[in-house]
Amino acid sequence: MSDSRANASPRRSRRLAGATVVVTAALVLAGCGPAEDVPVLTWYTNPDDGGQATIAQQCTEAADGAYRIETSVLPNDAASQREQLTRRLAAGDTSMDIMSLDPPFIPELAEPGFLAPVPAEVADATTQDTLEGALAGATWKDNLVTVPFWANTQLLWYRKSVAEEAGLDMDEPVTWDQLIEVARDQDKNLGVQGARAESMTVWLNALVESGGGHILENPEASAVDVRTGLDSEAGIKAAEIISTIGKEGLGGPGLATQQENEAMLLFQGDTGSFMVNWPFVWPATNAAVEDGSLPEDLSEDIGWTLYPRVFEDQEQAPPLGGINLGVGAQSEHPELAWEAIQCIVTPEHQTQYFVTNGNPPSSAGAFEDPEVEEQFPMAPAIRESLELAAPRPQTPYYNEVSTAVQQRFTPPGAVNPETTPAETGQFIMEVLRGESLL
Repeated sequence: MSDSRANASPRRSRRLAGATVVVTAALVLAGCGPAEDVPVLTWYTNPDDGGQATIAQQCTEAADGAYRIETSVLPNDAASQREQLTRRLAAGDTSMDIMSLDPPFIPELAEPGFLAPVPAEVADATTQDTLEGALAGATWKDNLVTVPFWANTQLLWYRKSVAEEAGLDMDEPVTWDQLIEVARDQDKNLGVQGARAESMTVWLNALVESGGGHILENPEASAVDVRTGLDSEAGIKAAEIISTIGKEGLGGPGLATQQENEAMLLFQGDTGSFMVNWPFVWPATNAAVEDGSLPEDLSEDIGWTLYPRVFEDQEQAPPLGGINLGVGAQSEHPELAWEAIQCIVTPEHQTQYFVTNGNPPSSAGAFEDPEVEEQFPMAPAIRESLELAAPRPQTPYYNEVSTAVQQRFTPPGAVNPETTPAETGQFIMEVLRGESLL
């Protein structure tokens, strides 16, 4: 599964530099820390622009000698992060003190007992004002098994000029059918993600959930008892939307290999109209305008609103991403790890992380800092979207489910609303029962 940007930094081109900063910071912390008898907590972080390393240093200083946090950077893509974490946890690695975890993989780690239980007092202290979507992505079987750190969601981005010509009131909910009609009428392209990658599962899940359905009806069930929900009104409508955009070429000529970055570039071009994507597109677009690679007036033509609806009378369920923090069951310092996590996820640190690294908070209070809306004027829409957001199927078999979806719903132009939903649902069940191979 490729990086879907659900747990990604907004500046992909700076990731390697960011990783270097993190590693360097970790070495500095290790080299100039207090006495050797101070417990060292290892925090396994996803790559970012150095924000987690900075918070680690700040919380180390705030601990006043109680512990020291060192950061260790995980691989760039979510699948490799999952693989490394799972292997270490299964082997009983005692260094797994704090882990930055992609929400879809939490059930897989929680079910076999790889995660230390969240103490009641920690859960209470860290989730007082957590946004609903972020809280849902941190739980398994109705129990909080990780602590929300930052959250992510997709917005509907639009070119104001296109919406105005179409006569759309973007202060009111819009549907996918309306966007498709505008793209047809104006000979424009829709910015969506049609590649055989995690981004396809993100898109399909948001469509199905927005239609009132679920890819898995009982995601907590065992592999042999899982029931799929794709062969439903919601699943068929989702397939119709994907198929129409693919068959009519409304997603651009590169749709079959298009992920978030490519969709953004399409949207920024002359044929751009509407796009579903993560908030990273705002700082990325502004940076391109500043360096002269995009027109000066482009930013002024970009608007944003909540994710499109599938049915006019059904509230949308935008994608959910982000990072939660967990503690390994075999950690030598679980009490200190939870103490450090409480420091890491304070609203002040979440605000700081949003402003410096572009990753939205999971805390409602963290959105109230004036600097947040100054740098991200769409922050209120992000916050509202996170209240509506729905996680991808929360199952220990998520990797198999997502891979099966990617194989059957790509390329978009080959999707058949009459057959693809039912066939994909059957394929998922066969894979989980060991009757078919991915």
